[in-house]
Amino acid sequence: MEKEVMQLTDHLAELRKRIMITLLIFMLALIGSLIFVRDLYDYLVKDLDGKLALLGPGDILWVYMVIATVIAVAITIPVAAYQVWKFIKPALSIEEQRPTLLFIPALFFLFILGISFGYFVLFPLVLSFLLEIAGDQFETFFTAEKYFQFMLHLTLPFGFLFEMPAVVMFLTRLGIINPAKLIKGRKFAYFLLVAISVLITPPDFISDVLVIIPLFILYEVSISLSKIVYKKRSSTEAAAA
Repeated sequence: MEKEVMQLTDHLAELRKRIMITLLIFMLALIGSLIFVRDLYDYLVKDLDGKLALLGPGDILWVYMVIATVIAVAITIPVAAYQVWKFIKPALSIEEQRPTLLFIPALFFLFILGISFGYFVLFPLVLSFLLEIAGDQFETFFTAEKYFQFMLHLTLPFGFLFEMPAVVMFLTRLGIINPAKLIKGRKFAYFLLVAISVLITPPDFISDVLVIIPLFILYEVSISLSKIVYKKRSSTEAAAA
């Protein structure tokens, strides 16, 4: 009993260490992002006609913090993934350690890819569609807070949703899930993805479709990658046996 308590204490201390390292990197990345946040802001609004309006003195601080936080999260993701890997490393076999470590760069690039898809593809499509609906009947007036809040809802979720293939491959490599489970849970997964798309998009059918289709494709790609990883894992285990 005493030995189990000591092991639990050691695990908690190790977990605390990994969390503190991750938080430290996030804070350093946030500070670094705040240094260049005005340049980032200028890039994000370069295609707008005119300037964004402020309704309160704290609005611009909120906008700058949002931009810097997204950049800091992107920088911290590979660090956080590496800390998770270091925490579970003792439970992994020698054959599992190196392959699972290779998923860490994939998490970073997929997050950037998801953010880029949301910003360069989805965001302008949805924005132009909504402006066309408004037409000449309304005077278009954007505030900084509303504009970046809208942008955030259409970009940040995709950064995390695009991590799906890498996460599925990682869990398949560890034997936690397999392609059969993913196929069996396809209907529930589709329902969940539809619910997510409705929550993160404006209340119109076109926006929902533009989000739902990429999410369905991501899930099917995840199943295909899971099959590849599962087949390799089964071959390795058979060879070892």
